[in-house]
Amino acid sequence: MKKYISDKIRNVALVGHGGCGKTVLTEAMLYTTKVTNRLGRTEDGNTVSDFDKQEIDRKLSISTSLIPIEWKDQKYNILDTPGYFDFVGEVNSALRIAGGAIIVVDASSGVEVGTEKAWKYTSMRKMPRFIFLNKMDKENVNYDKVINELREKFGKAIAPFAIPLGTDNGLRGLVNVVDMIAREYNGQECVDAKIKEEWLERIQPIRDMLIESVAESDEILMEKYFEGEEFTPEEIHEGLRKGVLEGDIVPVLVGSAVNNIGVHTLLNMIDTYMPTPRDMKAYEGINPKDGSKIFRNINVKDPFSALVFKTIVDPYVGKISLMKVISGELTPDMEVYNPEKDEVEKIGNMFLMRGKNQIAVDKVVAGDIVAVAKLQYAQTGDTLCDKNNPIHYSKIEFPQPTLFMAVEPKSKGDEEKISSGLSKLTEEDPTFTVIRNKETKQTLIGGQGDMHIDVITSKLKNKFGVDVVLVDQLIPYRETIKGKSDVQGKHKKQSGGHGQYGDVKIRFEPAQEEFIFEEEIFGGAVPKNYIPAVEKGLRECLETGVLAGFPVVNVKAVLYDGSYHDVDSSEMAFKIAASLAFKKGMEAANPVLLEPIMHVEIIVPEDYMGDIMGDMNKRRGRILGMEPIGDGNQKVIAEAPQAELFKYAIDLRSMTQARGSFTMEFARYEEVPAHLSPKIIEAVKENKK
Repeated sequence: MKKYISDKIRNVALVGHGGCGKTVLTEAMLYTTKVTNRLGRTEDGNTVSDFDKQEIDRKLSISTSLIPIEWKDQKYNILDTPGYFDFVGEVNSALRIAGGAIIVVDASSGVEVGTEKAWKYTSMRKMPRFIFLNKMDKENVNYDKVINELREKFGKAIAPFAIPLGTDNGLRGLVNVVDMIAREYNGQECVDAKIKEEWLERIQPIRDMLIESVAESDEILMEKYFEGEEFTPEEIHEGLRKGVLEGDIVPVLVGSAVNNIGVHTLLNMIDTYMPTPRDMKAYEGINPKDGSKIFRNINVKDPFSALVFKTIVDPYVGKISLMKVISGELTPDMEVYNPEKDEVEKIGNMFLMRGKNQIAVDKVVAGDIVAVAKLQYAQTGDTLCDKNNPIHYSKIEFPQPTLFMAVEPKSKGDEEKISSGLSKLTEEDPTFTVIRNKETKQTLIGGQGDMHIDVITSKLKNKFGVDVVLVDQLIPYRETIKGKSDVQGKHKKQSGGHGQYGDVKIRFEPAQEEFIFEEEIFGGAVPKNYIPAVEKGLRECLETGVLAGFPVVNVKAVLYDGSYHDVDSSEMAFKIAASLAFKKGMEAANPVLLEPIMHVEIIVPEDYMGDIMGDMNKRRGRILGMEPIGDGNQKVIAEAPQAELFKYAIDLRSMTQARGSFTMEFARYEEVPAHLSPKIIEAVKENKK
């Protein structure tokens, strides 16, 4: 691959609903630019960007693939992102470093949830974007209906730049309305064609609308427009380009990736309308020395800085860090500073990635994307920079895990392999976490949904050779008392020689604090030196309650009387006496189970409010409040028991067609309803057998 200066580089992310054809469009781009000599198919598992075993088996993209191509003396870094919602973290990291986005839409399905989300993500970042109406060759595709639907959902920015030629009997080609160029499909590829007279009636109104947009981009052009003068092709392109870069115009293109129709036009449009580094604002960062704001232009003359946006962990090759060079240039053997870790790293092997293929390079300039092998400290989201000119860019935002499952080894002795494999996979995917719950002794993995969790366990098997079983996480219940009790605990044992003797009388009652111990001993009924042993014996008992063996909380114990033996009493005897008193006291003071209550914030479109609230009531939840947050969405604030929320991520997605999202955190413990306690206690005892 040739070397390119910064102004000749475009970084473009393909985003959209799962199954809209992003990967096949990438294949068509590779074919059109003569990188490959045939179009790969997702169904056949032979595409360049879906090369992972998981992706081939599942026939869908799981991670973002980087595909560099060359077109008209320009370099395009195409970022093919997953459409399935469990892998939204991959979309976030790709959009963070892309200059523009192409929202791919399945024309036969119209606007889907993934289309709406792609629009939302790109709008938040104020990114220039196109919409590519793919699969226009399918039967019964109604172009006008899809355009109207796009306008209805996304507003007047939607602007057709190309219209299809014939969709009822298959897609015959398209007309580029901006340049007034027709492209007709000859059964193998699209070739330039003359615009026919009968097409003009359909083309002219759309072209007039675009010319009006050009006029609105500049006062001089507006004057020219009103005077009835024709715009030059340069003025048309410049006016439209300005509108696209500012987000006022979103070009809509048409085609069929599988037949390679419309791809040539799309590649030309990227060249004409997508931003070059000189069109983009300077990147804002923080000086790690004093916290002041600093800016870096995408320019080779600025000091070196880069952002690591993706990590690939391979058990054989090691770690590969993908980064966008924001300023300066990067060469092998350079020493770079990581302000996040306060460490210096030496750059080793550098290469471009095209799917799984590596293309060696000896220099990468600002605006380009490069892969670096075996960096010791760098992780996804880290900044690398010149030590003498440090800068720290903000981290990439990733969603918090919403579904947690426990993993157990299929074979005994695999615990260490599981721990090592999961640790490496968290480096590769920051949207999932690993938690070791000391209380329940479970290893929990948290992800974005059931597909995500399934992919993680499959990677454990394929990459690290360890089989695991998924089980529900155990609830960390607690036990407490609602009543009072007054009991005696007496431990007496005689067996020749020294015996054992300890005798305590203790009152138990509920408390606000986790545990309170007091003593009211008069006249030395229990000698002072044995009182700490009584407290220690009680504290040890707190770990295992009398109902189902859960930790005991919110109890006050008052040692008020007892007796001792001059010879046979000991600290151990009083500890045992205290434990006997504890067991009796708990049983006599109306013990109850407590369950963790979670604070939940759910964001859903207003249309689903009734379903969400009804479902939350079924989960023994309480709605605390609601507030509108714009875009037709509402935030529902609720509380519900953790036991009812295990699969909420899956259920919410199903209820809202994946339009809803939620966060949850621990709030407090509350008493388990009386009718549920026996079932829980029975289940716990059954598990312990």
